[in-house]
Amino acid sequence: MAEIITMPRLSDTMTEGVVATWLKKVGDKISEGDILAEIETDKATMEFESFHEGVLLHVGIQEGESAPVDSLLAIIGKEGEDISAILSKTPIVESSKEEEVKQDVVSGNLNVEVPEGVIVVTMPRLSDTMTDGTVATWLKKIGDKISEGDILAEIETDKATMEFESFNSGTLLYIGVEEGKTAPVDSILAILGPAGTDVSAIAANYKVGATSTEAPKETVSDAPKTNTPSNVAVVTNDGGRILASPLAKKIAQEKGINLAQVPGSGENGRIVKSDVENFTPSVATSNAAQAVTQATSTVAAVQPFVPAGEMLQEEIKNSQMRKTIARRLAESKFTAPHYYLTIELDMDNAIASRGMINALPDTKVSYNDMVIKASAMALKKHPQVNSQWREDAMVINHHVNIGVAVAVEDGLMVPVLKFTDQMSLTQIGTSVKDLAGKAKSKKIQPAEMEGSTFTISNLGMFGIQSFTSIINQPNSAILSVGAIVEKPVVKNGQIVVGNTMTVTLACDHRTVDGATGAQFLQTFKAFMENPVTMLA
Repeated sequence: MAEIITMPRLSDTMTEGVVATWLKKVGDKISEGDILAEIETDKATMEFESFHEGVLLHVGIQEGESAPVDSLLAIIGKEGEDISAILSKTPIVESSKEEEVKQDVVSGNLNVEVPEGVIVVTMPRLSDTMTDGTVATWLKKIGDKISEGDILAEIETDKATMEFESFNSGTLLYIGVEEGKTAPVDSILAILGPAGTDVSAIAANYKVGATSTEAPKETVSDAPKTNTPSNVAVVTNDGGRILASPLAKKIAQEKGINLAQVPGSGENGRIVKSDVENFTPSVATSNAAQAVTQATSTVAAVQPFVPAGEMLQEEIKNSQMRKTIARRLAESKFTAPHYYLTIELDMDNAIASRGMINALPDTKVSYNDMVIKASAMALKKHPQVNSQWREDAMVINHHVNIGVAVAVEDGLMVPVLKFTDQMSLTQIGTSVKDLAGKAKSKKIQPAEMEGSTFTISNLGMFGIQSFTSIINQPNSAILSVGAIVEKPVVKNGQIVVGNTMTVTLACDHRTVDGATGAQFLQTFKAFMENPVTMLA
């Protein structure tokens, strides 16, 4: 009997999905566990596996098309099976961008008559927390012919810079948000339609106006731009941001191919599956690319010349990430009553233990890994520190997910180690290195930054001896870790040279009382000063 496959809900906030790539075609034999397609959700592009076996008889949503959750995605059954009755009885819910725009027109977003074939494209909501977006780069210009699936622009959200595809065909008649400018979600982004259509009345009468933020004054120039700001994603294969399909990226990763060396045959130089499969690496090309990368990475950014006695100010536009950091930290600081507890640790045993662990083959453990492990074990003993405040109740988390603050070019990210208390020191070290690398290269997925129950911020590598942090809500506490300092200490009544480290715990007084926070630090101190107890 044929099985109906519907659009899955791949995240808690997902209401619709876009089929990025079909990895199977009608007539292919499907086994349980086969990857049917790659589906773009509101957070990431994810692989969708089949839970059935048979032959792919029908595809309900074509590549590049979007559909609500539970819409007909595909039908799997026996070869030659008649599915006409299923297709006639199954309601296929279509929610193309064109229909959404038409609904907006009916509801009164436009109070002028819309010519036939004209489509209003609005600023999309590309993440669950996005309220406005910045157009980093327009990949099309007015007058260009647009096909369904073409990349219109790259839009900077509060979490990342993402490609925005067109769900309609036509000519680009109007651009509502210029490069470098910001506009709220649902503001008019562009207008598509038949070539030569007058859309000035539509643009002037659209109710949700783009409250744009001007770009930095230094960049306002009619001359060609030779330097691109670091927060602008450039479509290039010469060391900048690389435009490639999800499947091409996956194949390149499996084959160990550097996408920067692959020439793209798709639109705007986009790298597609065939480009990667047909690519033959060249040793000379590889060496040349590495040499260029090394050379350019050593060149310091040119600073503007400031004559003595003159004042010069530079205005740098706030990225969406910076705005989000500012908003969330301000909310935390002014809604959660913070208090701070500081304790000094004797690190002599930790230093000796780390030396013995790292003497083992293929083993590398950092002091930060030890701090994370000790925190996780202390949280299991003091679950109230591992809590969240709600107006109607306090939520105690009996699972431990520790967020690790990572400094990136545009601000700060907090990748999350799920079930940290169940991880070994080496597993923690490997996971932190992997997630930090993804965060710095802007390849981290939203799901890898969600669900933290406690946060650690470490500035010891910068020589900072002690500091305080703002709680990463909805967590109830954050641990600030300083540098290891060699100094005179008193041991057994004698002044000797010792190694100490200062940590400060910031707590939300609504959930964590002073005594509870102090007891947590005592347990944490015991683990850190006797690392062998963390191995029990």
